[in-house]
Amino acid sequence: MLVAPSILSADFLNLGSEIKSICQAGCDYVHIDVMDGHFVPNLTIGPLVVKKVAEISSKPLDIHLMVRNAGFFVDLFAPLKPEFMSVHIEEEKHLHRLIQYIRSYGIRPSVVLNPHSSEETLKYIIKDIEMVLVMSVNPGFGGQKFIDGIEKKISNLKEMIDKYNPSCLIEVDGGVNNKNIDLLKIVGVDIVVAGSYIFTNNDYAKAISSLR
Repeated sequence: MLVAPSILSADFLNLGSEIKSICQAGCDYVHIDVMDGHFVPNLTIGPLVVKKVAEISSKPLDIHLMVRNAGFFVDLFAPLKPEFMSVHIEEEKHLHRLIQYIRSYGIRPSVVLNPHSSEETLKYIIKDIEMVLVMSVNPGFGGQKFIDGIEKKISNLKEMIDKYNPSCLIEVDGGVNNKNIDLLKIVGVDIVVAGSYIFTNNDYAKAISSLR
């Protein structure tokens, strides 16, 4: 299991030391939640802050765009060269074109499913993406409880991936902890995003290790 701590739950007054700490603690990616206050009811951080995160991080970035007009934001963040960039299927009208655009930057494209969105909506795009990010909470705020029943969606998604694109990864974000991590592994999850579970723990390395 790969672990991507979400800095949404980090101490922003000490963000530099927080980034260094999770990298030293053995995380695999640094997860960045970009929110625009329109697609979700919250505002987070822009490219100036993320640029500094990229400079100080020894791990690759995993950028999740919770925004309208995603193409505009791709242009803002692509120069930072994250490993993954995720866009929501619910918002994008020309998803295939945007995926190819993200890939043209040398970034691995990913598509996000909100809790209400069916995995079937990915059927005609699954061959073109490198990861599916499944939201197990309603996006916008950290510290929420895992929505029961999401594991069935993930299991169905895993079957689709095995059939059409076996190299595609599954990432889950929201309410992940050491109590549901075994279930997530069983249904086929490759990467977990964990915010409050890691950053409220006094020992980041222990928290990350418990998810592995």
